[in-house]
Amino acid sequence: MPVAHQDRTLAAAGMICGYAMLIGYTDNYVRVIAQEHGLWQFHFTRTVMALALLGLLVPLLGLRLRPVNLRAVVARSLIHGLAMVIYFGALAFLPVAIVAAGLFTAPIFVLLISRFAYGHAIGPVRILAVAVGFVGVLLVLGPEAVSGASAAAVLPVLAGALYALGNVATREWCPEESAETLLAGFFATLGLFGALGMVLLTLAPLVAPVGPDGFLMRGWVMPNGPFLLWTFVQAAGSLLGVGMMIRAYQITDAGRASVIEYVILPASAFWSWTLWGELLAPMAVGGMVLIVAAGSMIALRAGAGEPVAPQA
Repeated sequence: MPVAHQDRTLAAAGMICGYAMLIGYTDNYVRVIAQEHGLWQFHFTRTVMALALLGLLVPLLGLRLRPVNLRAVVARSLIHGLAMVIYFGALAFLPVAIVAAGLFTAPIFVLLISRFAYGHAIGPVRILAVAVGFVGVLLVLGPEAVSGASAAAVLPVLAGALYALGNVATREWCPEESAETLLAGFFATLGLFGALGMVLLTLAPLVAPVGPDGFLMRGWVMPNGPFLLWTFVQAAGSLLGVGMMIRAYQITDAGRASVIEYVILPASAFWSWTLWGELLAPMAVGGMVLIVAAGSMIALRAGAGEPVAPQA
């Protein structure tokens, strides 16, 4: 039976939680990478490592990389890649809280795209779950996420809209693609953007501040041991984690999966506390409770036999 006609929300929720724990761990070490190296070199190097690992796994596990619909895979990869470039680019001149809040508007856009582009029904439970989850996100991010916004704050919202479109495309455009095919497209696109960024910064170099503040403005830097180690950990973790996330979007409705994906914030906070001893304010803890509640509403509703909207 084609993947597009199956809906396994509880299995998808488990995959997204696994993805969140993996990505939450690996992303905490970006601060180590950012000490002396740049974002574009990181994307390019991580892509080379990830594709090399994927190439080793293909014959061992009998994976299929050949796309069923090349145009759909390329379009989805470009959309997701552009979303990430805009997101990281906005970090250069906007507070992290505002950028993150913008990206986490994605579940709202998923519901709007699903409803108005594909005619899927969106019930009151899902609408409430999106609202509860987004309020939780704002509480986790703090007052900065809802104050100080300007016209430039449209950029992370645009990233959220593109990220949402890419997530909808995973199920609507690429239902018969293997997760490894979509993984390869995703990493290849980010690697291409990374290479372009390094070329531009070589032709028109910028004076990058010392430490993490110069992450976005650095071009090529001679790799050192910590950079290679943690970029490899990122490549391996992302390969598995993003693969789980892609598969989750293939086996359940994108509107459900996008709300459950809010769990990435509590997962990241857990690893920040475990690895670096960073504690959260009570308001942020309350926000995480709301995030977990939003995901649980979706998962429990599906487990109780919520009708599945017909797929295009």
